[in-house]
Amino acid sequence: METTELIKKVRKIEIKTRGISSQLFSGHYHSAFKGRGMAFTEVREYYYGDDIRNIDWNVTARFNHPYVKVFEEEREMTVMLLIDVSGSNDFGATGRIKEQIITEIAGVLAFSAISNNDKVGVIFFSDRIEKFIPPKKGTAHILRIIRELINFRPESRATDLSAALKYFRNVIKKRSIAFLISDYQDDNYTDALNIVARKHDLICIQVYDRREKTIPPIGILKFRDAETGQAYWINTSDKNIRKQIGLYNQKQDRYLREAFARAGVDSVIIPTDKDYIPPLMRLFRKRSH
Repeated sequence: METTELIKKVRKIEIKTRGISSQLFSGHYHSAFKGRGMAFTEVREYYYGDDIRNIDWNVTARFNHPYVKVFEEEREMTVMLLIDVSGSNDFGATGRIKEQIITEIAGVLAFSAISNNDKVGVIFFSDRIEKFIPPKKGTAHILRIIRELINFRPESRATDLSAALKYFRNVIKKRSIAFLISDYQDDNYTDALNIVARKHDLICIQVYDRREKTIPPIGILKFRDAETGQAYWINTSDKNIRKQIGLYNQKQDRYLREAFARAGVDSVIIPTDKDYIPPLMRLFRKRSH
């Protein structure tokens, strides 16, 4: 992609995602992922000028002398974006391409994080780790992430969620907030999901296209697997074939829901033909409560 065109695309996404973050998400993000932003450290005697709202009435009653709770500001969090860059994200039949929506969601989350003084890092993955951007603060860092999201071309087109989760667990030692953004066209990742969820605050975001789950009866069509490159013909007018496709997708959806439930992670499901803002807002409000 030409540099001028890339700069225009980065600027366009920056304007949109920064605006969404500042107008809708900043307050919800703070309460959803950082609570009151202050951590209790100790109790000490009351001194003239202390805020009376911080008086610990239980300790005060016990010693018959005023004591106050002392708080200190929580240290910033580390936010990691685990972003699926496999070939299946190039698809978009009923709405926009999955890759475009994933880019915007990542931008919104990144701008929300830096407005909260958090560090942001990224892991791009397919069936291997394609790129690791260490956590940092600042708008310039976020713009670099967006630039990579737009212009990055992976070496592989397949998907391995388990490999991405294992790498994340090994490279980020301190507890962090992690968003795993993918279409989840994979299996055998439940163990890795469970292990990561025990140490980190993991949120799973699935972006999918409705046409991947149901095919209309429009005759014989040629399909190509976006990840393997294998081409094949399907008679979409055959009821049995459409039924088999439907049953397979139901099985995959059930596997995904059970995996999230067992790991105890929050999840968001976003179709490509719908606005991604309401589902993210519901997630933030749920966590705030």
